[in-house]
Amino acid sequence: MSESHIRNRYDFLYFFDAKNSNPNGDPDAKNHPRIDMETSEGLVTDVCIKRKIRNFVSMTRSSDDFYKIFIEQRKPLNQKISEACLANDFEDFHNEKNTWDTQKSKKRSQSDIQILQNWLCRHYFDIRAFGAVMSTGPNAGQIRGPVQLSFARTIDPVTIAEHGITRVTDVDKEEGEMGRKFTVRYGLYKAQGFVNPFLAKDTDFSEADLELLWEALIRAHEFDASTSRPAGSINFRRLIIFKHNTLLGNAHAHQLFNRVIVHRDRTGEARSFDDYEITINPVAIPPGIEIIDKTELETLRYGASQADHKMTA
Repeated sequence: MSESHIRNRYDFLYFFDAKNSNPNGDPDAKNHPRIDMETSEGLVTDVCIKRKIRNFVSMTRSSDDFYKIFIEQRKPLNQKISEACLANDFEDFHNEKNTWDTQKSKKRSQSDIQILQNWLCRHYFDIRAFGAVMSTGPNAGQIRGPVQLSFARTIDPVTIAEHGITRVTDVDKEEGEMGRKFTVRYGLYKAQGFVNPFLAKDTDFSEADLELLWEALIRAHEFDASTSRPAGSINFRRLIIFKHNTLLGNAHAHQLFNRVIVHRDRTGEARSFDDYEITINPVAIPPGIEIIDKTELETLRYGASQADHKMTA
């Protein structure tokens, strides 16, 4: 590993909204938008958010051999681990059919696993960011990534609309069938995120990787349109980053997140982002923390010594 990894702890809040769309369908509930059954607040899983990040990096860095994506849809992981073995001349773990010897792979030494992990981290962005379980097949062990995301949850309960749709199944007989489609009328989602500089050292997660992560969070929804997520129906709103000037950090994450207030401007059901106001109060935040506030239009930076800052959504 090189010494280019990040050397600061980061905590961040990620806001996006959904209108007349399904941001994350639940396959166990007929693709119904995920909700908390007790509070009716909308949910989007961390896996869903990471998928969008991976897709964005794959689309925008497809020609760069150091920004490949390890976990891709319908692409087996063992083949990619096997490529790492071949690239490092681990021929004793392959037979004449270019497959791995399962018994030998299970007994792979930690030093050899480290070699494979270094190679995989160097070539795959999502392993550097999120880590991966690579102990199957050729066996490259497991590695924890520095970037962690929570589920995204709406600020308020959401209303789910149900729509009847039809499709033709037999043109000659003019036969069709009915189906159902579910959408969230409106919801403002908030997710929490963390970047651990100690784990960044293990995967060599760099400042360039971090900037790509921010870019993906901001722009990924623009390239994720589908029939359940029409273009412009799911939009990035705010990315509020707390950058610590130390490895350990200068405050607990929840203390920083509590400085971000989301306020409803009117009563009744929220129907657009204009119904909310997001404010940040840097007063009483310990020294050594820089607040980076990324919006659709600009990036603001300010420290704890500055007066209260307010930005209207």
